[in-house]
Amino acid sequence: MNMETAMRHYANTDCVDVVVVGAGAGGSPLAAELARHGKSVVVLEAGPRFRPEGHTPDEPVANELYWLNERLSGGESPQAFGGNNSGTGLGGSLLHYGAFMPRIDARDFYLHRETGKGVDWPFGLETLLPYIERVESFIGVSGPAQYPWDAKRRYAYAPPPANSAALRMREGCEAVGLRHADGPAAVITRDIEQPHFGTRHACANCGACHQGCRNGAKSGTDNTWLPMAVAYGAELRDGCFVHDIERDQAGRITAVVYLRDGKQHRQRCAALVLAAGAVETPRLLLHTGLANSSGQVGENYMTHVSTQVWGTFDQDMRPNRGYPSLTITEDLVRPKDADFVGGYLVQSLGMMPVTWGLNMVRGTTIRGQSLTDALSRYNRSAGIGINGECLPRPENRVSLSDETDATGMRKPRIDHSYGPNELAMHNHAARTLSDIWKAAGAQDIRVIDRAAHMSGTCRMGTDGSSCVVDPVGRSFDIENLWICDHSVFPSATAANPALAIMALSLRTAEAMLAA
Repeated sequence: MNMETAMRHYANTDCVDVVVVGAGAGGSPLAAELARHGKSVVVLEAGPRFRPEGHTPDEPVANELYWLNERLSGGESPQAFGGNNSGTGLGGSLLHYGAFMPRIDARDFYLHRETGKGVDWPFGLETLLPYIERVESFIGVSGPAQYPWDAKRRYAYAPPPANSAALRMREGCEAVGLRHADGPAAVITRDIEQPHFGTRHACANCGACHQGCRNGAKSGTDNTWLPMAVAYGAELRDGCFVHDIERDQAGRITAVVYLRDGKQHRQRCAALVLAAGAVETPRLLLHTGLANSSGQVGENYMTHVSTQVWGTFDQDMRPNRGYPSLTITEDLVRPKDADFVGGYLVQSLGMMPVTWGLNMVRGTTIRGQSLTDALSRYNRSAGIGINGECLPRPENRVSLSDETDATGMRKPRIDHSYGPNELAMHNHAARTLSDIWKAAGAQDIRVIDRAAHMSGTCRMGTDGSSCVVDPVGRSFDIENLWICDHSVFPSATAANPALAIMALSLRTAEAMLAA
């Protein structure tokens, strides 16, 4: 379906039922669901519109998929931004994400109840599971016939073939006594007709997931939820940077103000959904001074501890080939010998050469000839890495810097420091993953210290004095303001966030329809 020619258009003077800011994992399912139920919806996306045939495995060119507006990083563990955690365009970060799609472990919803540390979610897995299953069914997720950590789980698509890193990780896990399986991947492995989109072709195993998928095999929002939204009457506007929110005398939101093609526009609305991510959503609220009676907007910033271990092998590994992250183990979600709370998933890693080289420079201390020698062994390199729990800390937050950008808004500053729990987890993972890799025959083992993803800056919960939104994403302060992205996460969990974001999006849409 050609979304542009089929799309309905609304006038700025029309008071649409809902404006959604952001067209990624948070905004797109909600927009589709609201439109399906007859609501008038306008989605405002800051980035451009991409077409699948325009994606390329050329890494520098693929940078166009990343949110590259300057963000200031502070703290003891300053975080790199861009392809690591931020996307732009109709599809958001799912345009370039790796499609690794595990579910949140049931224990991670209640970390504080379990350990006395961190913060619990206001509900458990049993509440979110129906929405998770709806997401997996609609977008297409592949996985093994039997999942070792959840006997009841089923996936509609067989996994893609394992690449060299995945096969080596299996050898290493077996040698050290860890279970392993094909990991859940948001890719389809047979041709299908996607409702409202058209033909999606099976994964070609090209390895360029992080540079955009040319044949529609990777399940994003651009080839699933957004076409559905358009089919039911939603309008998608790309290149729209929202910088102001208007309210009436009663405090209800009446319109949003945005820049498009250098001109200012104003769209009237009956309700507003912010789905711009864990940095831009709190940035807009801090800029406008809204929804912050709790003082928690921008607070509780979290990442995933994402330690990687790379090594070289006697044979060619070709880390750019094949689906990047097929093998998984969940045996370390609660390690028996842990000196920290929570835990981590382990996945195999494939990586394109430029990204791999940048990780080596950023995450290790090797320099000079040692770095040159390491980079020369790229084709015989393979990696494994983790996604680990991160506790919210007062030191970690999104705030407004003193610098302004081209729109006149103050640039966001993100302070990020690992605490004792994260440092202990990193050290544990470095030892464990090194043991796995040694058992698999790796040499020249190098540990890369890194963080990935981001969440937690508009926490949801039941208490408006300590949370920004309620358990369905509605602002405690403004009744027609909703937030639907990973900023609402009370804890980081050990799972990649995309699946939970989409599940929460459907749940928030349901609540809006019932309101």
